[in-house]
Amino acid sequence: MEFLFYRHWRKKIFQNTRGKRVLEIGVGTGKNLKYYDADYWPVAVDLSEGMLSKAKSKAKARGVQLAQMDAQQLAFKDSVFDTVFASFVFCSVPDPLRGLEEIKRALKPDGRLLLIEHVLPRNPVLRWVFHRLDPLTSSISGVHINRDTAENIRKAGFELVKEENLLFSIFKFFIGSPLS
Repeated sequence: MEFLFYRHWRKKIFQNTRGKRVLEIGVGTGKNLKYYDADYWPVAVDLSEGMLSKAKSKAKARGVQLAQMDAQQLAFKDSVFDTVFASFVFCSVPDPLRGLEEIKRALKPDGRLLLIEHVLPRNPVLRWVFHRLDPLTSSISGVHINRDTAENIRKAGFELVKEENLLFSIFKFFIGSPLS
């Protein structure tokens, strides 16, 4: 069961998508698929074969091509996609900077990166707690709760166009634009 506000957040991605060539990183079980526009030429990837099998029927119904792929090594040519997005994915990518650099490579120069992520909070006390809990959460679930996603977006060669708090400073919506 997904929290109700996650649905609202997921819709933000599709309200900000530009162009027809769309790539979703980390499609998982396909929770975003119901929001895909019929005009898209979409591709959705995930590292897990099991997740892709769960998303298969939803993807077929929406005309979405699925592929098993690592966000850190996208098997696409350069400058293919108008928009690349992910929701709650870069907390578990082993090298998030490398994954974001791959997205930049696959995006058209005027393309758009859209992310919804939980991130390291700004509050000093919470930051301390998140740093202390990260080894536990990452060993149990593979999820890192202390990532500075805004900084990673910048380091990967994007202009951070928007950074919006969704829930305090823990859940955020990001829009990035590739720098030349």
